[in-house]
Amino acid sequence: MERMMNENDFIVSKTDLKGKITYCNKIFMNMAEYTEEELIGSPHNIIRHKDMPKAVFQLLWDRIQNKEEVFAYVLNQTKNKNEYWVFANVTASLDTRGNIIGYYSVRRKPNPNAIAVIKPLYKQLLEAEMRGGVQASTKILMNLLEEKGVSYDELIISLQD
Repeated sequence: MERMMNENDFIVSKTDLKGKITYCNKIFMNMAEYTEEELIGSPHNIIRHKDMPKAVFQLLWDRIQNKEEVFAYVLNQTKNKNEYWVFANVTASLDTRGNIIGYYSVRRKPNPNAIAVIKPLYKQLLEAEMRGGVQASTKILMNLLEEKGVSYDELIISLQD
């Protein structure tokens, strides 16, 4: 069953350098159908859905490890095997010397029109990953961006508008 975020909801979480959850708000717990005790200390990928292309997560990790913010559409899976889409913004958390000490993510309700575009793209990326791994999936994504003449950020943000 698909769960839907409310228009004004924000899912917030923080992780350590290894991606283990150090903070999550009540909206995250409610959407993910986990308790705070189940989430704190668990890997953030506890909510990863099998239909999410690895190429999207690779792009996300590459960007945030370079202290760049990233936006992405992410399909998550709840404890009870329900699913929900989010429009995610992920950034590195820095100490006073500029060292990465963790990661911070805020998710909100995605534009339904964006999801209509993203679903078939992710399906195509997943099929490519099954045949040729993450590199094949990434190549499809990069070719699409080149074909449209936009950056990844321009594409993702334009879909949310």
